[in-house]
Amino acid sequence: MWGREIRADVTGGILSGIDFGGEGPGVLLVHGTGHNCAAWADVASHLGTHCHAVAFDLRGHGYSEAGSRTAEQYWRDLADVAASLGWERPILVGHSTGGYAVSAATAAGIVTPAAIAVIDGVVLEDRATAIHDNAHWHKPEAAQRLREIYLYGWRVDRHDMLDYVEQCARETDTDGFNAGARPELMRQVIRRCFTSCADGQYLRRPTVEEITMTTAPDPDAVVYPSVDVYEPIECPMTIVLPSDGFYARRADEVRSVVQSSQGRRLIEIDAGHNVPMTRPAELATIIIDLVRQTHTDVE
Repeated sequence: MWGREIRADVTGGILSGIDFGGEGPGVLLVHGTGHNCAAWADVASHLGTHCHAVAFDLRGHGYSEAGSRTAEQYWRDLADVAASLGWERPILVGHSTGGYAVSAATAAGIVTPAAIAVIDGVVLEDRATAIHDNAHWHKPEAAQRLREIYLYGWRVDRHDMLDYVEQCARETDTDGFNAGARPELMRQVIRRCFTSCADGQYLRRPTVEEITMTTAPDPDAVVYPSVDVYEPIECPMTIVLPSDGFYARRADEVRSVVQSSQGRRLIEIDAGHNVPMTRPAELATIIIDLVRQTHTDVE
C-alpha cells in the first residue's frame, strides 16, 4: 500500500494510521464505521502534490490500539490527531460516520478546520427523533444483524480469515455496496479489519460492543448526532451527496442544511454510498478544489 504507517497518542490509547505524503495544506481523511484508513488509499493517490493527506483508523477499527469508553471519544480524537501532526487548521474530510465525526469536532470547537467535507454522512433528524432512533442499536436483533451481515466481532483462525479476505476481493464487482472499487483495495481494507488475538485467532473489528457504545451519546450532550450539530459550524462546508447513497431520498433536507448558512455547497455525484473506494478520482477532484478555495497560494 502506498503510504507510511504512523501512530498518534490519544486519550487512553494509540491510533494507527497512514501518511500518504504530499506537500501543502494538511488534509485529514476520516473513514466510516466498518472501514479503516486503507479505504482512502485510492483517493490519496489522486491528490498528488496538492496537499498532505493523512488517515487514521478510528477507535475500535483497523490497527488502532484504543476502544471507545464514551460515545464521543472517536470524534474527540480528531483534536489529538491534528495536534500530533502539528496541523492548526487542517481540512477535514469524513465519509459516513466520519462525516459526523468531522462535523461534531468542528461544532465542539476542538478543531478549527480551514474547511470540512462530509461524504454521505449527514445527520438530518431533530434531537428527539435521533434519540429515539439510536435506541434501535441497543436491541438484540440489531446486534445480531450486524454480526450476520458484516461479521463484526467475528473471531476466526488465520486460514479462514485469509479465505474471507480473498472472497471479499473476488466478489467486489458483484457487491452492490462496493461495485467499482479495485479488488486489491478491497483486499487491503478487509485485511486491515482483522487484528491478531493472544490465542492466535483474529478479531474482525469493529465489534458490536464498539458500535453500541458509539451509538449511545448522552441525550443532553451539547454536541449530538442530530441536525442541530451544523448550527455552530462557521467554516466552509461541502456536502457530497451520491445519487444512490444513504441520503439520496432526503436530498431536499440535505439542501436545507446547505442553504442554512453561507459558505456551504452541495455536490451531487453519480455513486453509491462507498464513494471513497468506488469513485476515488472524482472525490479527489472535489478535495483538490476545496484545497484551492481555502488556500489561494496552492497551485
